[in-house]
This record gives sequence, structure tokens and C-alpha cells, in this order.
Amino acid sequence: MALLRQALRTGPVQGLIRQTAAFRARRFHQRDPLAAQRDIFQQLVGTAAGTRFGRDHDFPVLARLPYDQAYARFRQLVPIRTYQDFWNDYFQAGCRTGIDGRKRICLDDVTWPGRVRMFCETSGTTAPTKYIPFSDRMFQENRRAATDMIACYLATQRASRIGSGKILYMSGSTELNDMGGGICSGDMSALTLRFRPRWLDPFVEPQAPVSALPWEEKLQAMAELLLGDPEIRVISGVPPWILLLLKRCAEMGGRPLTELLPHLELIIHGGTSIKPYRSEFEALFHDRLPNLLELLPSSEAFMAFQRQGDAQMRLTPFYGAFFEFVRFDDLDEQGRPARDAAAIPLEEVQTGQRYAVILSTCSGLWRYHIGDTIRFTSLAPHFIEFTGRDRFLDKLEEKVTQGEVERVIAELNAFGSWSVREFMVGADVQARRHVWVLATTDEGNWEQAAHLLDAALCGMNADYATFRSQGRINPPQVVTAGEGTIYEWSRMVRGKLGGQTKIPHIDPTPDSSMITSLREYVGRG
Repeated sequence: MALLRQALRTGPVQGLIRQTAAFRARRFHQRDPLAAQRDIFQQLVGTAAGTRFGRDHDFPVLARLPYDQAYARFRQLVPIRTYQDFWNDYFQAGCRTGIDGRKRICLDDVTWPGRVRMFCETSGTTAPTKYIPFSDRMFQENRRAATDMIACYLATQRASRIGSGKILYMSGSTELNDMGGGICSGDMSALTLRFRPRWLDPFVEPQAPVSALPWEEKLQAMAELLLGDPEIRVISGVPPWILLLLKRCAEMGGRPLTELLPHLELIIHGGTSIKPYRSEFEALFHDRLPNLLELLPSSEAFMAFQRQGDAQMRLTPFYGAFFEFVRFDDLDEQGRPARDAAAIPLEEVQTGQRYAVILSTCSGLWRYHIGDTIRFTSLAPHFIEFTGRDRFLDKLEEKVTQGEVERVIAELNAFGSWSVREFMVGADVQARRHVWVLATTDEGNWEQAAHLLDAALCGMNADYATFRSQGRINPPQVVTAGEGTIYEWSRMVRGKLGGQTKIPHIDPTPDSSMITSLREYVGRG
């Protein structure tokens, strides 16, 4: 393996890598997103025509029709479904619970041809674990998307050295659950790592023994790796955990990160917005940040990535998923669309409108509401911004979005007197106010901070501003915690910390129990 890394450093091999990257980047930019979506729709329907789902929804007939006719009938015949709908209608029949209490799911020709061998586990706060089908075809499509993203980066960065270096992948749990019959389930990152091509092993850190460590030990080991191995030139992960890793490196090295990590070229981030953390990243690197690229993956499909030089992500409708969109205003109070909601295809979206994403995929999800919302800022190309999930502050009827609360924190940090490292906001319904728990080391004027948060949110959300002016929502409460306390609470109370586990920025519980728990935990500290 060392010989393979050495061979990659040679001029001829590096030249071939750059030629290949340039070719893939050109091909990516030449694709027609609308034509690609029509092709993908017809491929998906034709491929699944013989499945139980396909027969239930006349796919054999749809597969023989032109796109316009087929899609019109598809919208009539296939309702929009949530995970629970799919579970009740199709997945539950293939589920058994073993003597160890674990679920065993076997889907043979149910919503996708053949046997689905992998399931992504996503654990909700207010719902049982979801098992999202992750087919071999989807695995290949995700690999294509990742390769295209790196190719686009290399095509614009002629002096890049990541082609012969390593990537530090901050994954979640790497444990897989054997569900029998050649089927397994686990965190999406665990599936990606476990089944990656073996030739990639020398270029991915950490190795299995470190990946399996408890979070605190793994964080320390990854910091030692990053400081000690100049071949690690890329970090990939969720912004708050990347930030913790970099802070650990700074503490251990005792010098600015620009001196400690001169080899670090690129940070690939996703899962939550980097906006609330941006100022702290800049401070750690003395405003000389490595290149930053955002991507929008999900357990259901790869959706978007940022090209170097672009200010935002581009929707990537090329990788095994057919996209539809429901206007945010048409969602119910839980953030869900009706089964017969007016969903539109990519060719009908408008800029400035916030949409819930509906996916049909090569893993056998059909018109599936994934819970993410986006806004298009351009249609040529399709630039988007991630505006949150189906959870939003609505206990006081204000419908404040995740994107809005993240921008509020970013503005507070940019004000100059505060440095919020992590946060959660929820509603105190009885007191008719928002409660912000802010993790920070600062000892500033938090009454002023509460005023700034309130004013910023009024400027972003008309409903919130109206309710505040009418006295229907009272001024917010700000609770501060010492650095690390919010993570300690997540570990001790939620039993979740590290990897791809995220601190919810908006309390997703229906009774505001999460923000109450966090506020009480901070108060006891």
C-alpha cells in the first residue's frame, strides 16, 4: 500500500489524475439537469416495474409511455409518503424481530428489484430508528457523485496535492448490525467505509482500530493523526465535530493551526450549516482558512455539492434520484405534506421559494418526503441553500426555520463580543418565549445578546416579528453554558456524541422536553 501511495506522487500518474479530473469536470458541467431528470424518471419506473410497488402503481404501463404522460399519471397514482407510510405499507411485511431484540428486514422485489442488502439507520429523537434502504445501485451513484465533486475541485485547483494525500473521515459509529441473509444496517458512514474499494484503504484515515474507539478517545487519536501525518490534506465531517478536532489540535500543538497544519488543504463539510461556526473556524486559522466545500448528502440520496469558486451548492440531479418539490407553505403544522400535495418537478421550481424535497430513488423510495427543505437562489445553474429540516420552531405558531436560527447565531458571532460554539433553541410554551442555550466561554452581556437575537430574528421572520409586536411572544431567554457542557449533556442524557451525531439546533420534541432537559442540566452545573 505504501508503494501505491508513492506511485501516485510521480509526475505521470499525477498528470493522468488531472486529465481525468478535467474530463469529468467538463462532463459534469455539460449535463442538462432537466434532461437528466427525465431520463432518471423513466429508468427508475422501468427498472421497478416488476416489483410489488411497481405492480401496485401501474409501473408496467407507465414504463411504455412518453415522459410527460408517464409523469402525469405517476403523480396521480403514487401518493407522497413519509417513512411511517412506507413502513406500514411495504417495509413492515419484511420485518422480523430476533431474540436479541434487533429488527431483521428483508426486502425482496418489494419496492426495488432484487434483495436490498444495506439499510442506513437514522435515529430520531421522537421516533424509533428508521431503516432507509440503500441499494447497491445507490452506493454506486453516491460514489459517482463524490468522484465528480473531487474532480470539479481538482479541475480548478491546478496546484492541489490532495490527489496523492489522505482524507480524514470523521464518521459516526462504524459498527454494522448483521440482520441475517447477507443484509446489514448501520450508520451511512459505516456502510460507506466498510464497503469502499480496498485500494482506497491507504488514503483514508482513521483505520479501523481508531474508528471503533469511544468518541473522546477517537477525538484524541484523530488529533494525533492530523498533527503527525502531513499526508492528511482533507478533512470530511460535520462542522461542530471538525471544529472540536481542530481545537484539540491547537491545544495539543500550542501554536496557530496555520503552523501546525500547513498541509491541510480542504475541509468538506455537511449535515448542518457552517454559518454559525464560520467565525470560529476563521479565528483558528487566523483568517487563512483551508478551502471549504459544502455537500448535501442524505441517507436517501446524494443531493448537492459546492464547486470550488461557487458561493453555494449546486443541486446535482444526476445520481439515481428523481426530485420533486412541495412549497413550504403547503406543509402542515408538523412540517409534512399531504399525500396529494401539489408537488412539482425540477423544471417548474422558482427562485426564492422554500421547498420540501420529495425523492424517488434507485433504492426503492417513491415520492418520499425526506424532511429536508431547500431554497433555489438560481436556476442556471441550480444553486440552492439548505434551509433546514421538517423541524422548526412552531410551538407559538411562529414557524421559525432552522436556517433562520443558524443565521441569527452567525450574526451574533459576527457582532464581535460573543463566540457561540454550539447552541439549541426551543420554546417555553407556558412563558410564551424562546429559550436559547448557548455554549460559549465568553462572559459577556447576555441581556444584550438576547436583545440582538430577538432583533435579528424579527428581521428575518415576519410572523415572529408580528407576534413579538403584538405581545403574543415574549422576549427570549438566553442561558449560557461552559464550553463542552452541551456535549456532556448530549452524552449523559441523550446517549449520543461524536461522529455524525448532531446537536439539534431546534428542539424537535413535541413537548419541548429536549430544551427543558438541557436548560435544567445547565442549571445544575
